[in-house]
Amino acid sequence: MNYERIYEYRFKNTDSKTKNLVWREIAAFIHELTNHPQTILDPAGGMCEFINNINAPEKWTIDLSEAFLAQYADKSITKIVGNSLDVELPDDHFDLVFVSNFLEHLKSQEQVAEFLEKMFRKVKPNGFIAVMGPNFKYTFREYFDFADHTVCLSETGAAEHLVGAGFDIVSIHPRFLPLSFRGGLPVNKFLIQSYLRVPFAWRFFGKQFLLIGRKSSA
Repeated sequence: MNYERIYEYRFKNTDSKTKNLVWREIAAFIHELTNHPQTILDPAGGMCEFINNINAPEKWTIDLSEAFLAQYADKSITKIVGNSLDVELPDDHFDLVFVSNFLEHLKSQEQVAEFLEKMFRKVKPNGFIAVMGPNFKYTFREYFDFADHTVCLSETGAAEHLVGAGFDIVSIHPRFLPLSFRGGLPVNKFLIQSYLRVPFAWRFFGKQFLLIGRKSSA
């Protein structure tokens, strides 16, 4: 599958400044929610909007596309080209692993489990994993409008996967963000901040789940 061409087509009418404005606020929100992590891994960097915008002294990202990483990832980020299931990463190293819109691209539920078990080994004791993705309960009509969606997950199934991998569940939000940047999320900084800090609004616009898990120190 040619992800570079697919994503270029998918986001052709999306303003990059708008996306970065939104992601800057999402990154700050996640950073606060996970106790201000200092070492962060984004195992599916893509256009690197999250990892570029989160504030931390040590940031890593992985992507299949060397061209994507060269084009989008900031110079300060440790870049790894390859499949996140296969690449070498240090154990017990990251305060936070942030997984956004990735699990649904994997080939099977078994591969989801394999990936999360690997992430568990890479997170420090007391470190966090944050998982965001389309909730099939609320997106079933448009779920397969995306060529790279294969695995169907709800917040309940994703939570079971996190527990199966070894994480403790900190919080489960069945509805968090709208499905895509094709529309739905306000682009004014104040409105974005207000939306993120008023969970009551999520139930009306949110179609993606957000789960926070933690690796016990025991």
